[in-house]
Amino acid sequence: MKIAFYCPMKSPNHPVPSGDRLMARLLMQAMRLAGHEVEVVSELRSFLRQPDGEEADMLARDAEQERQRISILWESNGAPDLWFCYHPYYKALDCLGPELSRSFAIPYVTAEASYSPKRNATGWAEVQAKLLEDLSLAAVNICFTHRDRDGLLKANPAMRTQMLPPFLDTSLFNAQTPAPQAGRMATVAMMRAGDKLSSYEALAAALTRLPNLDWRLDIIGDGPEREGVQQLFQDVEQHRLVWHGEKTPQQIAEILFRASLYLWPGHGEAYGLAYLEAQAAGLPVIAEHIAGVPEVVIDGKTGILTEPGDTQSYADAIPDLLTDREKRQAMADNARAFVIEERSLHKAASTLDRILQDARGSAP
Repeated sequence: MKIAFYCPMKSPNHPVPSGDRLMARLLMQAMRLAGHEVEVVSELRSFLRQPDGEEADMLARDAEQERQRISILWESNGAPDLWFCYHPYYKALDCLGPELSRSFAIPYVTAEASYSPKRNATGWAEVQAKLLEDLSLAAVNICFTHRDRDGLLKANPAMRTQMLPPFLDTSLFNAQTPAPQAGRMATVAMMRAGDKLSSYEALAAALTRLPNLDWRLDIIGDGPEREGVQQLFQDVEQHRLVWHGEKTPQQIAEILFRASLYLWPGHGEAYGLAYLEAQAAGLPVIAEHIAGVPEVVIDGKTGILTEPGDTQSYADAIPDLLTDREKRQAMADNARAFVIEERSLHKAASTLDRILQDARGSAP
């Protein structure tokens, strides 16, 4: 099929690395692997900080111009077989796809859409109603987590959904053998306000409670809150911390292969592709049993998930794995097999292709 691919929040071509950008690129890879022709149809960013006002009015005007541009292009060169929207939600509606799909009678498909009823009481009710209308129009809404799927079906039980578990291109990890160093741990996360900063705060608090063990933590990531993140770790012995800043995927993989554990509490994580990368490198994960983390980390098998907000339990889990080599290695083997065998790009491409083929004849 010829697929028009669109990301209202962040284009796959956006210069700033993020989990959203990575997943968008992975979805395009999976489609191409299945033999589809995929093109980013627009770079229009629809993210809004407020539901109305000048910014919203400007977006409406820009969206109308963009729909006209795409319509003229399709009338001349032919329309695609399907519109695919990645990650529409209340702050980043798809202002293009629903109307174009109706006009050109092509299937409308979303992935990682989310609906949050609590936003209706904070001024977003009208936007949320439009979001729900768009998702109900879709031939299928592809969900990466059961939490998102349950939220969509609660909003509209008749909504069409399919599951696609979070996945990873494991090519960086397949050919290399893990070489874990005793006591060496790693974390990979952007340094920004909100949930990321909250997770860094929880991690720093746990590290101050560790017993007198020989350990070191590689911290990979950068962002506007770098200074604030470093201040959170001021009570941790500084010789134990290695601040790497932003690294390339190859460099990240090399660091992960030398570590023994992956630490990241995971506050607010939709699922967290970094968890899959760590496990592909043979790292057991220690995270909180929160948000979408259980979709990518199997508690007791590929890692340990502690109760949200329980700093002491999180801290206790670290020496539990660092000092029990047999237990750590069993989880390491399970983690690597889980990602490479069950969450690979090739497996996802097959599942995604089946979903898209089923949706092909379902124009709005």
